[in-house]
Amino acid sequence: MKKINLVQMKAGQKGRIAELPEGSGLRRKLMSLGIYSGREVTKISHIGLKGPAAIKAGRSVLVLGHGMATKVIVEIQ
Repeated sequence: MKKINLVQMKAGQKGRIAELPEGSGLRRKLMSLGIYSGREVTKISHIGLKGPAAIKAGRSVLVLGHGMATKVIVEIQ
């Protein structure tokens, strides 16, 4: 299993959340959106070089800013 961040995933690729950022309120914010360790996510799209990344977590579709998406580590097969 390979670990990459959400930005590095390709559209349509599935993975499982491996690590969330420590400290600050970012971890709490992500968990309130339904993104937590062990959760399976699918990347829908990524806009541009520094644009937001759209992911599907369960039945929810979420759009994370580039900075936030780079801090979420995903395990892919």
